[in-house]
Amino acid sequence: MSKVPTLTLNNGVEMPQLGFGVWQVPDDEATRSVSTALEAGYRSIDTAAIYGNEEGTGKAIGASGIAREDLFVTTKLWNGKKETWTRDGVLRALDTSLSKLGLDHVDLYLIHWPRAVRDDYLTIWRAFEEIAETGRAKAIGVSNFQPAHLRRLLDETSVVPAVNQVELHPLFQQTEVRAANAGHGIVTEAWSPLGSGKGLLDIPTVLAIAHKHGRTAAQIVLRWHLQLGNVAIPKSVTPSRIKENFEVSGFELDAEDLAALKALDSDTRLGFDPDTYDG
Repeated sequence: MSKVPTLTLNNGVEMPQLGFGVWQVPDDEATRSVSTALEAGYRSIDTAAIYGNEEGTGKAIGASGIAREDLFVTTKLWNGKKETWTRDGVLRALDTSLSKLGLDHVDLYLIHWPRAVRDDYLTIWRAFEEIAETGRAKAIGVSNFQPAHLRRLLDETSVVPAVNQVELHPLFQQTEVRAANAGHGIVTEAWSPLGSGKGLLDIPTVLAIAHKHGRTAAQIVLRWHLQLGNVAIPKSVTPSRIKENFEVSGFELDAEDLAALKALDSDTRLGFDPDTYDG
């Protein structure tokens, strides 16, 4: 197994803290990128139905020669389609994802967005609970859920999500969401952990900390995630960066570094607002 630390989810499943994301990676490029990531040492791969690259991801997993029990594979239900708004639709969607991935189960299955204006995530979650009971997903969770969405889910269903995957980086630190997750024993997972190439890695504070430790800006930000207790899933299609992003052990950010990074929080969301998004 890799040298990446793991977190124990609320159902006892172990999840690597550092994974490889494939958002916006075309299917024909996903096989190469995921293969590179697995060769570099990543053992957690994050995809989604809407990404359109489950097949390419699955080909890389199948060709890797890595034992299935040593891999942690996440995919997500795209609940933007009417076909997935019912129990049977959810079950069929997972069938499709598993077929594309070439797997008989995933390690984590997530609802991609709450889409609270449509008010269907409770029905979807109850289907997820059935999926967890069958073992076709070792753990179930949510993505982009705000504290109010979580409270309703917890009040009206029986299984606490294992993970809440949200946009999270030093410019958007999601303090309230992370606190709500922690209060319910839910692991926080960061998508766009490096700020989606929107200037985070060029900020003088980040560069100064990188110089201090003899590391890259990306490695500093990923180390920040790990020390905060987040799971992070950086994405890249460049082999050298895929490998570089994996090399975040062997050093620690000190209290001064952490304070400087905390001060960067500007509540700057780069993606959609979960309270209003219904795309």
